[in-house]
Amino acid sequence: MSYSERIKRWDDLNVGDTASFTKTITETDVILWVGLAGDMNPIHIDREYSKTTRFGDVIAPGVLVMGLISTTVTMLTFGNVYASQNVRFRRPVYIGDTITATTTIVEKLEEKRMVRMETKCVNQKGETVIIGEGMQFILE
Repeated sequence: MSYSERIKRWDDLNVGDTASFTKTITETDVILWVGLAGDMNPIHIDREYSKTTRFGDVIAPGVLVMGLISTTVTMLTFGNVYASQNVRFRRPVYIGDTITATTTIVEKLEEKRMVRMETKCVNQKGETVIIGEGMQFILE
C-alpha cells in the first residue's frame, strides 16, 4: 500500500489547519481498553463500586479518551511523529458520551521542523473534557 500521496510535508501544513473526530464511548471500548492496557481500576469496570464515588457511575479511562486526540493528530499531520502531548482532564467521560476530539495547528517552529497543536475533547453537551497541547515532528 502506498501512502506517499497522503504524507503531510512541511509546506502542506498551515497555522489554523484543523481536524476533528467524533466517537460515542461504549462499554465494549472500555472493556477492550482495560484488557489491552491492564488498567484494572474499579472506577472503569465495577458499576457497584463506581456508584459509591463522586462520579456515581463507571467512567472511561482518560487515556482511552485521549486516544481520540491521537486520531486527529494523525488526520492533520499524516505520516509524521508525535513529539509530546500534555493534557488536563477536566471532566469525566461516561459510557454513552459522544466525544469530539479536535486538533488545530497553532504554530510552526521552522528551526525544529515541528508544529505546536491545540488539542481538546468535548462531550455531546459542549463541555470540554480534555484540553491540551501537542507537538509533532514533521519529517519531510
